[in-house]
Amino acid sequence: MSDVTMYHNPRCSKSRQTLQLLGEKGVEPEIVEYLENPPNEEALGKLLDMLGLEPRELMRTKEDEYEELGLAEVTDRQALIKAMVEYPVLIERPIVVKGDSARLGRPPEQVLEIL
Repeated sequence: MSDVTMYHNPRCSKSRQTLQLLGEKGVEPEIVEYLENPPNEEALGKLLDMLGLEPRELMRTKEDEYEELGLAEVTDRQALIKAMVEYPVLIERPIVVKGDSARLGRPPEQVLEIL
C-alpha cells in the first residue's frame, strides 16, 4: 500500500499529468477516483484543512452544478462541503496526500512539495 494518495479523475489532463509526474519520481499513489468514490463531509473537511483552503477555493465554479445550485451566494462552509460531497464534479483535482500534507496539482509540479 502506498503512503501517497491521489484523488484522481482520469478524464482530466492535469490529473493525468500529475499521475505521470508522480510515476517519473517513482511514486505509485493509491488512486481514489473521487467521482465514483467521493470523500464524505468529514474527510473533505480534513482535506481542506490539509490544503489550507476554504471550500470555495477547491470548487470548480464553472461547472453547471455550481450555478444550478446557486452556490455563488452560499457562505456557509458546511453547506459548501456538503454540496461538493453530493456533487463531486465540483471538487477541483487532482489532490495528492502524503501523511498530514496535501497539495492541489495545479500546476502538477506543486505536489512535489510534499514528497
